[in-house]
Order: sequence, then C-alpha cells, then structure tokens
Amino acid sequence: MPIRRLAHLTLVLLGLLTALSVYSTAQLRFNYNFNDFYPAGDPDLDYYQGYTQRFGNDNDYVLLGLEAPAGKTVFDPAFLAQVDSLTQLARRQRYVLSVTSPTTLANPVVEGFGLFSIPYLHPTEPARRAADSTLIYRTPGLVGNVFSPDARAVTLVLQITPDLEKPPGDSLFAALHGGITRLGLPDERVHFAGKLVAQSVFVDRLKWELVVFMSLSVLLVTGLLWLTFRTWWGVVLPLIVVLGAILWGLGVMSAFGVSIDLMTALLPLMLFVVGMSDTIHIISRYVSELGYGAGKKEALWVTIKESGFGSGLSALTTSLGFFTLMTSTIRPIHNFGLFTGVAIILAFILSFTLLPAMLVLLGKPQLREPRRQGHSWDGVLGRLFRTVLLRRRLIFVVSGLVLATAIGLSTRVRINSSLLDDLSKDDPVRQDFAFFERQFAGVRPFEMELKPALGRDIYDLAVLQQTEKIESYLETTYGLRFAASPVTLVKSVRKALNGGGLAEYRLPADTVELKRLRSKLKLFRKKAEFSALALPDGSAGRLTGRMADVGSVEAGKLNDALRQHLRATVDTTVLTTRLTGSSNLIDKNNENLTLNMIQGMAIDVLMVTLIVLALFKSLRMTIVVLIPNLLPIVIVAGVMGLAGVSMKVSTSIIFTIAFGIAVDDTIHFISKLRLTLAKEPDIFKAVRRTYLLAGKAVITTSLILVGGFSTLLFSKFDGTFYVGLLIGLTLLFGVVAELTLLPLLILYFYKRPKAILPQPVHMEVKPRI
Repeated sequence: MPIRRLAHLTLVLLGLLTALSVYSTAQLRFNYNFNDFYPAGDPDLDYYQGYTQRFGNDNDYVLLGLEAPAGKTVFDPAFLAQVDSLTQLARRQRYVLSVTSPTTLANPVVEGFGLFSIPYLHPTEPARRAADSTLIYRTPGLVGNVFSPDARAVTLVLQITPDLEKPPGDSLFAALHGGITRLGLPDERVHFAGKLVAQSVFVDRLKWELVVFMSLSVLLVTGLLWLTFRTWWGVVLPLIVVLGAILWGLGVMSAFGVSIDLMTALLPLMLFVVGMSDTIHIISRYVSELGYGAGKKEALWVTIKESGFGSGLSALTTSLGFFTLMTSTIRPIHNFGLFTGVAIILAFILSFTLLPAMLVLLGKPQLREPRRQGHSWDGVLGRLFRTVLLRRRLIFVVSGLVLATAIGLSTRVRINSSLLDDLSKDDPVRQDFAFFERQFAGVRPFEMELKPALGRDIYDLAVLQQTEKIESYLETTYGLRFAASPVTLVKSVRKALNGGGLAEYRLPADTVELKRLRSKLKLFRKKAEFSALALPDGSAGRLTGRMADVGSVEAGKLNDALRQHLRATVDTTVLTTRLTGSSNLIDKNNENLTLNMIQGMAIDVLMVTLIVLALFKSLRMTIVVLIPNLLPIVIVAGVMGLAGVSMKVSTSIIFTIAFGIAVDDTIHFISKLRLTLAKEPDIFKAVRRTYLLAGKAVITTSLILVGGFSTLLFSKFDGTFYVGLLIGLTLLFGVVAELTLLPLLILYFYKRPKAILPQPVHMEVKPRI
C-alpha cells in the first residue's frame, strides 16, 4: 500500500476515534465528594458506614455564624430580629431538616402530664435581658455551640439532607445569601462552614483552574516549541497530537463513569506537558536527519526506527510512575494514577501514528537554517560536554555534598494534614472556618459509639456513669469543646422533670430515681436529638462533639492517649467504646501515605532496573542510570524538609510521579547510547555522539515539563501549588543531573559486555574533544 494512502487511512481512523472521544468527554461532570477521600477497603470505613446508618453522618450540617454589629452584643433586639428572620428562611428550605438557632432554643419543663418549652430569649422584654443572658451562659451546651463566649456572635446549625450534592447545595446557599442580602447583613459579619461549603467552593475553583492552567500551558509550550524548531509545523503538529491524546484520555475516563475531581482535574495539564516528550524527540531526530542531508522518507524512517524503541520504553516507565498510584487506598488518587497512565500510553500511540501520518502528507520542510550554518545545538552541546569533562571532580564533589545535605533535611519531613490543608491560610473559606475555631467549638467532628454490655441498655445507670467519665476526660484533657451523648439526654430530662433548674442538670442519684425518669423518656423521644444520640431500643449510643482542627499528627497523639485512658478506666463489663467518624478516617490516610509512596517508588525503581538490565546486561549500568534519577528525588525531599512542607494526601503523589517522568529522558539517552554502541566501538565517542543527539530533546522536553508544571503555582489549592513546585524542581534538578552526572558515571563505571566487545579496551576520560 502506498505510504500516502496509508497516511490518509490512518488519519481517517484516528479522526473517527477522536470524534467518539469528544462525545464521551462532553459527558464528563465535575465532582468533589468529601467521602471519596476515605481509605477504601479499610475496616474502619465499613464500620463508619454502618454507624452512619444508625445515627446519621457527622458532617451533614452547615454552620452559619453571625457577628453582632460593632459595639453591640448578641442580645441586641434588632440583631436578634435579623437572626430570627434568617432562621425562619433556613427552616423553609427544601434540603434543611432542622435548624438550631438562638431564637428558637427553649428550656423544656414537665408539669403534670404536659411538656412545656420556655424560650431562653425574650427580645421584646428588655427587663428580662440580664436574666436571659445569665441563664444562657450557665446552661451547659449553649456557649461555644450556639453563643460565642464573648457574646459577640451566634451560630445557626443547619442539619441538611445526608450526602447533599453540589447543585442542590448551591441552590441552598443562593437562598441563604439572598436572605442575608435582604436583611442588610455585611459579608464580613457572616461566616459559613461545613462539608457542603468546601464541596461547593472546590468544584467551582476546579473548573476555573482547569481553564487557566491549560491556557497558560498552551501559550508557554507554543512559545518553547517555536524557539526550538522555528517552523509552524514544529509547533502545530505536537499540539495536535497532545490535545488529541488529552481528548482520548478524558473520553476513556468518562466511559468508565469517573468524574473530574481535585486529583483528576490535573490529568489534562499532566498529559499536555508529559505527552509532549515523544513528539519532541521525534521531530528533533527528524530535523537532525534532514539537516544531515537525508531525504524526507529516509529521515522519517530513521526517526521512527531509532526513536520508537526509546519512546516506547519511556512511555512505559512514565505510565508506570502513574500506575503505581493505584496502590493508594484513596479513590481520587487511584483514579488519577490509572487514567493518567492510560492516557500517556494513548499519547505514545498517537505520537507514532498521527504524527508520522501528518509528516508524510506534508511537503519536505524547508529548514530555517542552512546546513552549513545549522546545528548550533551541536556546538552548544559540544561545549557543554567539554565543560562537564573538565569539571568532573567538582561535579562529583558537589553532587555528594548536595546529596548528604538533602538526606539530612529530608528527615524533617512530617506526615500531617488538616481538614482544609489544600486551602491557603488567607483563603476566605479557610478564614471562615477559622472564625468557628476561634469563637465556637470548632469544625473538626468527634465521634464515638457506645455499646452497653449484654443485659444492659444505654440508659442503665452504670453505663451512664461510665459515659459521663469519658465526657469529662474529653472536655478537660482531650480538647473537646462541645459534647453530647445519652448522658446529655438523661440530664436534660431530669432537669425538665424538676422545674428546669440548672442545679437539676445531673444524673439520677440511684436506680429508683432513674426508673421513674425512664418512664418519662417517651415524652422526649420524638425530638431529633434523641434519635441522633441513642437507638430507639437503647442498644447503642453516640458520643459526638466538635473541636479545633489540630491536624492529624496531634489528633493521633490525642487518640492514642484517649485509648490508653479508656483501657485504664472504663469497665468493659459495663460499656465498650469505639472511635469512628469522618475525621478519624481522614487521619487514617496518613498511616497509608508512607507505605503507598514506598510501594510506588519500589515498583518504579524495579521496572527501570529491569529495563536497563535488559538493554545492557550490566548491573553497573543499572546503578549508573538510577543515581542521577534518585538524586533529584532526595533533593526535593530535602527542600520539603527545609521549607516545612508536610507530607499529605495531595503531596504524597509527588515522588512517584516525578521519578516516572524524570527517568523518561534517561531512557531516551541510554536507548540511543545502545544504538550508538552497536556502530561505535569507542565508549567515549559513543557517549559524546549520544550526548549531541539526545541533548536537544532532553533540554527542550525538560523546559516544557518544568514550564508546564510551573503553571500550577497559580493555583489557590496548596496541594496543587506544591505539586507544581516540587515536581518542577525535581525535573529541573533531573535535567542538570542528566547532562552532567549521567555521562560521567557512564564513562567511569560502564564496562561493555564481552559479547559486544571481545577485546578489553582501556577507557581514559579525555579532557578535550
């Protein structure tokens, strides 16, 4: 079949597949589901899911904080009127199940056979203001939960439909903001917090940043391609290939029903900068052959023949760097690794089908520079190679010192995360969450399930006494600022039965009093707080609360101390307990981060080792290849330690991705060296020729990769920012090691196998070329 006809058929087939991918990509949706970041397959996750079926989710709420006007307290009648209007508006919303508000709080009292609720606040009766405020600030559970300690702010707690998604959540926020605007409340006095808030903001920012990053990357890469090739086809053809690969990758992701989340939103940018590598290597080799006088078909054939093997290996190693992320128990990271790895393989396929087909159909390019003036890259690389040889001792000494320093600094890296660690400290959303940390109980939920021993129920006096001791420890030592449990229910009922006085807010003195009290519990069981804290049959209870977001490291210490306290003080023949909750699950991710990172790096190193062994049959060569690729990883770990950057979910992917990408150029270099050694018996000349052939593509691809990842520095997500910064630094250090350390290590330590070179050759590093 004529080559031009084959090229036309290839373009038609690829066009049809691309059209199908476009249709599939159009079905993609953005999603940020907080629950997706729980460790999949973990027994604690299974337990928590059963727990939520019994008691409900611990994060299905919205906190709406309102600050009183300057110079006034929360007991100001005009302010309370605004609070009440907002409360009534929230109650009318479709997805709001209940609202806890200062203006609707009431003190229950049982008189005779009836239950009466006496409001805590009487805004229309100024004479009662002092008595109301005194009662409120003496009543347990109100200050820090609904009223701030300084009486300058209040909180409305909106219990919402479980697992509410973004569209209905956005409509709820729109209604609340509309009411706030109509009431004339200034934005600086209104604060929101809760999972639904973060979910809404994250998705909106994902959409915006995806557009910004891709736009910046296209502009940057276009400029670098033009500076490199100085021809329109050297710019347009790589862009067509890579954008096609992005569509294919997103189409595959959509076909498997995966949405774009905080991690997979990086796929288009990652593929755009990483997938450009093969096209640059192909075009660079093609232009070089044309410059050396080869015809168009001959140049293309040599290019495919010599670049195909190295590009295939580099695509394999790069995709493996992403595939190793599938070891993560966090679903977004798993999906990101899987589909980015698949997309890189698709980019390789397009690079060696679509790109050659377009080059065949184009006329023979007119090179911008004549041959006699051309190959300035050869001159630059030749001088660089000479400098490397002359400064070889300095390079080895500096590399050793940098490695030792980086190892020392890397020991400072700690695994730590908080609920909003992907938002910068000056972010408005994080500032709102910080408001609730300062003025109220905080935003970090605490959950513990209470299980009475056989023959007892949650309202047994001994069980209640044990629970009260746990509550006391949590409030005085653990740091819980608000707590509620079946003890809260029983104390509240006792108070209600005894006239509502604060002195009566305590547990019954004996089983006789408890028996009388239990007969009255049915009056309260229709209240939502009862079903949220105890099962109807009393077989289990819930101890829930909120605290400051202290971070996973501190939370781990607190939980360890809590478990020791429980083992030492709780009588398991009366009550057993188990920590659970969304915060506990997020903290558990940290236990897996180090293991997952080590597994991913081990798989990457093993695959590269096998590839080099297969190519060179030399263990020395394997070590030579690994050193300049592991060195940048260690240096970046040192940078993290020096800058105080913690290891967390978003930054845990850096090392495996960076190694998989950085080793790409090394694979290209050694595959070209292997081909050169087959023709050139002198190792020195072979390394030099390989340096000149591969150097241009190595530098160009590295600049594009570093530039592409640098666009992530504009992200408002700290995790995305550090991914761009640290991977960019890794690649920058990697190209320096590639052009300085790698050729020296090959010259000093590589010995050709006897099968290739029967006569031993003494290799002496020459100071001049």
